[in-house]
Amino acid sequence: MSRWEWLLKNLARRLWVRASLIGLLGVAAAMVAAVAENYIPWQLPGSIGADAVDGILNIIASSMLAVTTFSLSVMTSAYGSATSNVTPRATRLLMEDKVTQNVLSTFIGSFLFGIVGIVVLKTGAYGDRGRVVLFLVTIGVIFLIVVTLLRWIDHLTRLGRVGETTDRVERATRSALEERLAEPYLGGRPAGGPEDAIPARAVPVFAEAIGYVQHVDMAALQGCAEKNQGSIHVAALPGSFIAARTPVAFIDAHFAGGDEIAEATEAVRRAFSVGSERNFDQDPRFGLAVLSEIACRALSPAVNDYGTAIDVIGRATRLLSLWAQGGAPRDEDGIRFADVRVLALRSDDLFEDAFMLIARDGAAMIEVQLRLQKVLAALGQLGDADFRAAARHQAELALMRADDALPIEADRARLRAAVAAGWGELATDAAAPPGTIRPERH
Repeated sequence: MSRWEWLLKNLARRLWVRASLIGLLGVAAAMVAAVAENYIPWQLPGSIGADAVDGILNIIASSMLAVTTFSLSVMTSAYGSATSNVTPRATRLLMEDKVTQNVLSTFIGSFLFGIVGIVVLKTGAYGDRGRVVLFLVTIGVIFLIVVTLLRWIDHLTRLGRVGETTDRVERATRSALEERLAEPYLGGRPAGGPEDAIPARAVPVFAEAIGYVQHVDMAALQGCAEKNQGSIHVAALPGSFIAARTPVAFIDAHFAGGDEIAEATEAVRRAFSVGSERNFDQDPRFGLAVLSEIACRALSPAVNDYGTAIDVIGRATRLLSLWAQGGAPRDEDGIRFADVRVLALRSDDLFEDAFMLIARDGAAMIEVQLRLQKVLAALGQLGDADFRAAARHQAELALMRADDALPIEADRARLRAAVAAGWGELATDAAAPPGTIRPERH
């Protein structure tokens, strides 16, 4: 998506935006009843007294104000729980939760509907038919409130819990991985080969801000490349940390003068959105890193919850299996911006984000190390050569850390036996890179 589409998407995730829209809808519903009388040509059966409608609207307005205040306090507590028990990086997913935003927006919209309805009713703007319409709309609002409350009660039982938050991180990471599998190079051409070397004449583009690349507007880069009849090499993928003199891209084109260079570099610079923190949209590695953080917090002496760490290992295994099943990206996969060259994600980086910290913090826990070696051995039989080599490398590092940290020889022997069982067949692979595990035969 373009930069403006990405900004609008992020804006739509804000709670105040949704609450404002539904609040305006509640105000409009109360106002419609006042003008509906002029467009109803027939006489409605029966009549509704102003006092009857006024009483119902007072109940809605007072109760919705209390429920909204209570819900905001519960939501804040859930954010604090996720920050302390899971990881602060996962709190953003809770803040963007659609169920929570819809519930709070419905409560605010119902409150505004009640307040505006009372005010307009007191002015006498509703006639007989208008009060009937207002009464029917009020019944619909009550039904909506009841359904929303039931949904909210069910949602509160899970909001902020470790398992629920971890599941949100896994879903967000899966979505980012699937999008990257569909377009391995963000829609551009692959880079990194000998024929893709950046020429010496290429003009580097430096970012003005210090932070993380959150989004790359590939369409804008393609437009700049076409305008200057050249190509653009992306040097900073989403998730990369950039400083003042870090190049985000290189422009390979023949410029007629300095004005063209300045215009092109400014256009390329605007295509990179830089923020103070990473996000999940175009950055699959961030999701894996957040999962690893959850496991590390669970393995800390203050928490000592190895079960959560083992659960995270299983989730990371599912995600990396999805990446392996996608196969090695081909040059013709998903190319929409032929003049923009982008580096592919490296399997070694994905494995490092997912498992390195868990292997370090769980080095002295035999249950964690056994599960880690089992899943790495399973992943070592999937994907291409780079994927299998990355699994081997992490298995070797985990074994080295465990040999140094496990307190008794019996645990070390058990782990070596598990490594031998899992990697025995793969150890005979002649294409194995240097440093590959060669487990002893017992």
